[in-house]
Amino acid sequence: MHEQVEQPRYNERADLEGVVELLLSSMLGVSLSAATGFRVFVPFLVMSIAAQSGHLSLAQGFSWIGTVPALIMFAIASLLEVGAYYIPWIDELLDLIATPIAVVAGVITTASVTGEMSPLFQWTLAIIAGGSAAGLVKGMTDVARLTSTATTGGLANPLLATMELGSSTVLSLLAIALPLFTGLLVIGVLVLAVTKLRNLLRRRA
Repeated sequence: MHEQVEQPRYNERADLEGVVELLLSSMLGVSLSAATGFRVFVPFLVMSIAAQSGHLSLAQGFSWIGTVPALIMFAIASLLEVGAYYIPWIDELLDLIATPIAVVAGVITTASVTGEMSPLFQWTLAIIAGGSAAGLVKGMTDVARLTSTATTGGLANPLLATMELGSSTVLSLLAIALPLFTGLLVIGVLVLAVTKLRNLLRRRA
């Protein structure tokens, strides 16, 4: 009789832990995806280091992110990407190329940390939430760079590039250390950005 009473309680506790784990992994994925909107390869570099040090668990099929060859590749790619954004006018061209890449990177980062769910839900979440988060952030940085180029002739672009690099790095680190807080913060910022963009379009219309 005692086992019949305790078993449901155990199942409820296990279900609750599963929901919490799902929420945390989703917030982690969205935050890392948003970070790819600032710089595509920096979040992957942070993820690779975190996975090798045991601070990040990767989903099945994405363990390659935590390998030494991947770490070296992400480090080189990050250096090239960061350096290119400090070259006048090259940064504008790079934005055109990086925008679709950032969306794909956002999908991959979310999928790589949300493995404790069905593949259908995993990739649906990755495409909708991860891709959208990366795309929205990248869109905001593109608009900011175009505005900077138009108003300062590109003189303020290096400062903007530094801010983007810092945002990508800090956001990636916070996502791994405090996924729930960072995820809620990212969602709030994205909602605010979409609201402002919609109001701006309405005014122009």
